[in-house]
Amino acid sequence: MVTSTSAFVPHDSERARKATPVWLVPEEGFDRWLEEHAIGYLLLAKANRFTGQQGRVLIAADAVFVGTGDEQDKLISGAAPAHLPHGDYFLANAGDAERSTLAALGWVMGAYQFGKYRDVAEPPVLILPENVDADSFTFIAEAVWLARDLVNTPTEDMGPEHLADAVKAVAGRYKAQVKVTEGVSLLKQNFPLIHAVGRAAERAPRLIDLTWGDKDDPKITLVGKGVCFDTGGLNIKGGKGMGLMKKDMGGAANALALASMIMAAKLKVRLRLLIPAVENNISGNAYRPGDVFKSRNGMTVEISNTDAEGRLVLCDALALAAEETPAHIISLATLTGAARVALGSELAPLYATDDSFAQDITKAGGKVQDPVWRMPFWENYASMLSSSIADINHASDSGFAGSITAALYLKKFVPEKIPYTHFDIYAWNPSDRPAHPKGGEAFAIRALFDVMRERYPQNG
Repeated sequence: MVTSTSAFVPHDSERARKATPVWLVPEEGFDRWLEEHAIGYLLLAKANRFTGQQGRVLIAADAVFVGTGDEQDKLISGAAPAHLPHGDYFLANAGDAERSTLAALGWVMGAYQFGKYRDVAEPPVLILPENVDADSFTFIAEAVWLARDLVNTPTEDMGPEHLADAVKAVAGRYKAQVKVTEGVSLLKQNFPLIHAVGRAAERAPRLIDLTWGDKDDPKITLVGKGVCFDTGGLNIKGGKGMGLMKKDMGGAANALALASMIMAAKLKVRLRLLIPAVENNISGNAYRPGDVFKSRNGMTVEISNTDAEGRLVLCDALALAAEETPAHIISLATLTGAARVALGSELAPLYATDDSFAQDITKAGGKVQDPVWRMPFWENYASMLSSSIADINHASDSGFAGSITAALYLKKFVPEKIPYTHFDIYAWNPSDRPAHPKGGEAFAIRALFDVMRERYPQNG
């Protein structure tokens, strides 16, 4: 089985001495660079019109050259693995520890292949630079691959019960506790909206609740949208829109991957992970447009569109999270198409009530090449969620500000005294890019982990 650790090994000087060098080549000053470092490859470079263009890979018998363009993309080394046979490679000029770590991570991200249903070739193996912390590098790489694997797995094998099993598997590695509330027990324990969204499916809806860490440490609660498939409910999607809906649990996948990094790093937090896991299906007992449900916190919610189900399962989980007044609540969800219209497929929209945290996340996103972009909780749009028969309508019927109104809806379930951050992520690469192969993707979690590692240093 190919895993993230198949694509790299810790630094080994003797093994690196026999490995193939990988040179990162800038476009600016290319001729000078070639003269200083690799003049023997001048004819090969000219024959292939290689001048260090971003993402271009030039392969010689005894060396590999990766164009870094303007050198802004520190993960550009991820362009190489798809072009290379299995074997040992080392970064010949990666630079200081920060640049080396990103270059190595780019390689491992680019080496990813989803091999659950077919045999995949063994990836080329990178020997980590000596200045890379192999331990933290390993659990970050594993987290990225975990998120991708979960999102890429079709719903037949990644329904609510499978998602619960994935959480239990991660929990078992770090001695975390997991509680699962399932089916009619959701009603008995006051999770009416999670139950309503998932009740039409054969596989019962559930709330997955993981806890880890010292009870006296700051409480950090992650909430991930776990809609394992979204037909749109009675507001059924078209075939094209439904075709990618196995990824609608991408928020849960990313939240679990982030939780795995926090636990592996032994950060000084009391971690809680909440995943409402459902399928939004159609049957005789499906919930309907126009229905009104009382949510966990007592607020009545009018349903305007059953294809806006994610915010419904999240609001019960957010209300539960708020009950113990954690130091911070963070939600990740593949929530709206409007977020893609606003920011496309590569940027994660960020909503935050804590300006300092938002600034730190934005800075970290640039540092670790996991970009986010802050969006506003613009309260003037809250009136779009008004209802004539309930406390709130869960979705606006306007074509405007869809991601913002969804975020405003979620914010209603988190008291103002609790810092709240929400990411409306895509969790998918629509096409291949260096370090980002087509398919499921980890969004914002490396940036989040970087901030948390600074704020809550390792326990013990």
